[in-house]
Amino acid sequence: MTLVAILTVRKAAIDTFRTFEKRAAAVMAAHGGRIERTVVVNGDGAADLFKEIHVVTFPSAAAFAAYRGDERLRELARLRAAAVVHTDGPRDDAD
Repeated sequence: MTLVAILTVRKAAIDTFRTFEKRAAAVMAAHGGRIERTVVVNGDGAADLFKEIHVVTFPSAAAFAAYRGDERLRELARLRAAAVVHTDGPRDDAD
């Protein structure tokens, strides 16, 4: 199963975002998931924001659902909220 998420991130919170991303990827791996590719897109007009595209794979829809329901991911919600303004596509949290 391949998913694409486009995250709009605060530039001022890049370190927080990278911490969130690393920890979320570890939870993802526990469910067989993986961030296959990331693409950073700058220059969309908002000087304080950037977009990052994540191409993510999971072995099945059930594995993705288990990742989304994982308590360890929920524990990262504060980091995510501090860095991510908006997500198009699958969410990296469980709400």
